[in-house]
Amino acid sequence: MLLPSPREVKQQLPLKQSFVAEAQQTAKDLFLKKDPRLLVITGPCSIHNLSSAREYARRLKALSDLVSERAFLVMRVYAEKPRTVKGWKGLLYDPHLDGTDDIKTGIYWTRELFLELAAMQVPAATEFLDPLFAPYIDDLVTWGFIGARTVSSQTHRQLASSLSMPIGFKNDLDGNVDHAIHGIIAACHRHTYLGINSDGRTSSLKSLGNAFAHAVLRGSLEAPNYDSATINLTVGKLRDLGLPTRLLVDCSHGNCNRQPEKQVDVFHSVLEQIERGNEHILGLMLESHLEAGNQALSETISPSISLTDPCIAWSTTEELIASIYTICEPRP
Repeated sequence: MLLPSPREVKQQLPLKQSFVAEAQQTAKDLFLKKDPRLLVITGPCSIHNLSSAREYARRLKALSDLVSERAFLVMRVYAEKPRTVKGWKGLLYDPHLDGTDDIKTGIYWTRELFLELAAMQVPAATEFLDPLFAPYIDDLVTWGFIGARTVSSQTHRQLASSLSMPIGFKNDLDGNVDHAIHGIIAACHRHTYLGINSDGRTSSLKSLGNAFAHAVLRGSLEAPNYDSATINLTVGKLRDLGLPTRLLVDCSHGNCNRQPEKQVDVFHSVLEQIERGNEHILGLMLESHLEAGNQALSETISPSISLTDPCIAWSTTEELIASIYTICEPRP
C-alpha cells in the first residue's frame, strides 16, 4: 500500500498556531538553564486509546497551570513502541488493535492527536523509532528521544542531528552510557544522509546538527543508575568531552526494575539530589496512566490502563509532581 507523503498529511492536517515553537523554545531555555524550572515528562508508556489520551492531557494541563512556577510539564505521546522480540508496536502500526496493521490510519490519528494537544497547549514528547515517520510529526514535538534499542544506530543519530527540539539519548539495555554519549557527539554535528523528503522521495538530506542533545539515564536489565555516583560519573564523562553536562533521569524501566510503584522512590531520590545542589539534572520522566498497572492485548481492553509497560496511576503522578513544591526550593 502506498502511503501519503509527509507534505500531503501536513497540508491536510496543518499546524495553525505558534504554541509548539514556543514550547520548543522553553525546552531549549530549560536545557541552557535560562529557565530555572524542573522538567517533568509524564504520560502513558504508549498511546492505545485516543479518548484516554485526551483525558490525560486535560488533567496534565490543569496540573501544569498549578505548578507552572516550579515545573514545566510535558506529556509522553508514544505512538511507536520498540519490541525486543515481538508484540504490539503502537498506535502508528496497529491503531485498531486487531492486527490489521492500518499504518495509514495510524499516521493520521497520531498527527491529529499531536495537533489536539497543541491546541490544548500541552507540550508533547515522543521517541523517534522509525526515521521514516519523523517527517510526519517533527513540527509537533517539544522533546524527542532516541531509545535504548536504537541509541547506537547511526541512522537515528543522523535523524537527531536534523531535528529542532532537544533530543535525549537513553543508555542502552545493558546500562552503557557511553553509547548515549557517542550519540550526543554525532547528533551535535552536521550530516549528509539518506532519508525521505517532504514529498516522500528518497533523497540526500543535510542536517545542521542539534546543540540540545543530552543523556537519559534509564537503568539497565541488571541495576538502576539514578544514584548520585553514577550521575556524577556521567557528568564527568560529558565534561571531559566538552559536551553540555545536562541530563534527564527516567524513573521507569531499569531504574524501577519494571515495578511501577518504585518510580516514586526514584523520583524523590532525584529531587533530593537536586535539593542538595545538583544542577546537572534538568528533569525526570515518569510512565503514568489514568489507572495503575498494565494489561495484555485482548478482546476487552481498558482505555485507562497501559497496554505496554506498567504505569503508576494519575493520582500518584499528581502527588509526585505536587511534591516538587515541598522538596525543591525555587532554583536561582
